[in-house]
Amino acid sequence: MIIDFHTHTFPDAISERTVAYLAQKGGLPPHRGGTAEELRRSMKAGGIDVSVVLPVATLPKQERSINALSAAENGRGGLYYAGGIHPDCADVGGTLDFIKKSGLFGIKLHPDYQGVHFDDERYLRILEAAFDRGLYVVTHAGVDVGFRDHVHCTTDMILNVLEKLGGKAEDRLILAHLGGYEAPDEVLQRLCGLPVYMDTAAVLELYPDKCLDIIRAHGADRILFATDSPWADQGEYVRIVKSFGLGREEEEMILHKNAERILGISFDPRS
Repeated sequence: MIIDFHTHTFPDAISERTVAYLAQKGGLPPHRGGTAEELRRSMKAGGIDVSVVLPVATLPKQERSINALSAAENGRGGLYYAGGIHPDCADVGGTLDFIKKSGLFGIKLHPDYQGVHFDDERYLRILEAAFDRGLYVVTHAGVDVGFRDHVHCTTDMILNVLEKLGGKAEDRLILAHLGGYEAPDEVLQRLCGLPVYMDTAAVLELYPDKCLDIIRAHGADRILFATDSPWADQGEYVRIVKSFGLGREEEEMILHKNAERILGISFDPRS
């Protein structure tokens, strides 16, 4: 059983131009197209059983359509969805209530594409309200290749959020890119061991040795296998994790057991 906890898709009508725009902006060629069906084909080729799709609301007006689509498609064809919320949301409670009642596991934040620092008061109110409802929060962390001139989610900001929210964030906050894209040394020194999850999206092929150091220092029980597909090859990421020489129990936690716990699903080895 393998669960990819960090993927992206886009509506069919805009997927081609959206992927092309993001590829040009970040200088990263995609490994597939941007539709849900193309993701499913990638999953089949890479041996992935479940992918988690993380939509980002770049404008408040997008929240309703994103969350309606996520609710309608959640759990279909091997795809599970997060909800989306913008820091300028006019009804944080109502939006999060809809996400919770729809059976979605949580929300995705992207401080760079939403133009807000992670420890901004607008995010803090969303985080607190989400955690109070038992929702998980996935956030981009570290550099974003499309916004290299300004990092909106630094290690200092993450630590500030954890301090301000106290125990509410414990094991509910998921830091993408192993705690900080292009910042493995800082993650090792300052974030490893804290009560947060980290996913492996988009970093395993960049500095695999450092990634293994982070996995060992942080603990496999709080690491989620993830690729950031279409920006990484799902099958290649599976190969990298299996090349680390982790024990069977650690590998299973990373590849599916931790994600099952968060998603509220269970893999039956007899099936």
